[in-house]
Amino acid sequence: MRLILAPLLLLLASCTNATPTSHAAPTVQLHGQRFTVEFATDDASREHGLMMRSTLAADHGMLFVFPDTGPRGFWMKNTLIPLDILYFDADRRLVSMQLDVPPCEADPCSIYPSNAPARYVLELSSGTARRIGAKAGDELKITGDVGPAH
Repeated sequence: MRLILAPLLLLLASCTNATPTSHAAPTVQLHGQRFTVEFATDDASREHGLMMRSTLAADHGMLFVFPDTGPRGFWMKNTLIPLDILYFDADRRLVSMQLDVPPCEADPCSIYPSNAPARYVLELSSGTARRIGAKAGDELKITGDVGPAH
């Protein structure tokens, strides 16, 4: 009986020590800084964005991915935290920034437009773009699957 149990126990032990497949969280890199991001790649997720969030970690953000390049404007309805809104063209170059955008406290909410056509929009905690020294022309590097709009 011992001879049968020993191989069985070894097999079970090797199964429990197996490392689970890990999926790295999507990230972006801008001006040498890496941020963990959530992707907003469809109409529903882009519309909801960071609404109703009371905090956003300094190294986190949301990347909005659009199926085309065009004029973009964001508003802060139901967004509870101030944000930096960074607009990128199809080549992922920074073309416009709206910095330290405050939450909307009463309707109608202001719209914060890009100064040039954009395909990607990155929202970060207010003050982040200034802190990292982001500037026009910076390249946004994206790691992870951005989904159907890409």
